[in-house]
Amino acid sequence: MNDFILCTDSGCDLKLDVCKKYNIVPLKMKYTINDEVFYDEMTDESAKLLYDKMRAGLIPKTSQINSSDFIDFWTPLLEQKKPILHIAMGSGISGTYANAVIAKDMLLEQHPDAELYVVDSLLASVSYGMLCIDLANMRAEGKSVTECYEWALEKRHLVNTFFTTGELKYLHRGGRVSKTGAVVGTVLNINPILHLSKEGFLQVIEKTRGQKATLKRVHELIGETVIEPENQTLYFCHSDDLERVTAFGEEEVKLHGFKDFKATFIGPTIGAHTGPGLFAAFFYGKPRK
Repeated sequence: MNDFILCTDSGCDLKLDVCKKYNIVPLKMKYTINDEVFYDEMTDESAKLLYDKMRAGLIPKTSQINSSDFIDFWTPLLEQKKPILHIAMGSGISGTYANAVIAKDMLLEQHPDAELYVVDSLLASVSYGMLCIDLANMRAEGKSVTECYEWALEKRHLVNTFFTTGELKYLHRGGRVSKTGAVVGTVLNINPILHLSKEGFLQVIEKTRGQKATLKRVHELIGETVIEPENQTLYFCHSDDLERVTAFGEEEVKLHGFKDFKATFIGPTIGAHTGPGLFAAFFYGKPRK
């Protein structure tokens, strides 16, 4: 059986125990609040801590993984003498992938016989966590590292993403909504619907009024873009809003026939910019535009 090391970063929003189950090695990312450093421990408790602090008015700051972090992360893995396949947060929302490539080139100069593959997922949150789980299953079936690398490059464009929130002040802080738009949108109960473009950029694609109408529209968008829902799991991420996500997931299974659905927290890497109140749906469907 082909064997290789599959790794990613904690921005994939898979829980740590899920990574252990599938033998995925995560690089934990960090954020700061008032110069105090916190790590994404990839647990519900770690995510809730962030959102509780944001509700209290504190503002977290994230930083991308730099090249030296990748070198420190990959060096002991290279000692296992196995190929490495790393699935990185999308370049459209972070410079992490670019730093990973720099680190890879530096390490290959020192270890010319090593096999180190880095994939720009062009995705965020559990949308590239999905890829990691599927790649882990492919590895278990005996697929080679090159087969998995090529599969990831092809399939990343088929992962569809829809985000929505009613908490516009956090999107304003992150530069996604203007100050005026945040104020007016809050007064009028406007909920933006966002997605990731083919190039991995987070974009507002529609605006609806009221949570009920917004969720109805997200249901419609999923129905318009999904392919073979009966053969896949619908993934959700939420920023401390499990009850709403669970109800939405149950409705989606009824509406479009997904095999099942799974929900997890949006971790600090994304949540620091979106705040409490966000939820997102991820699934395979038509190629993103």
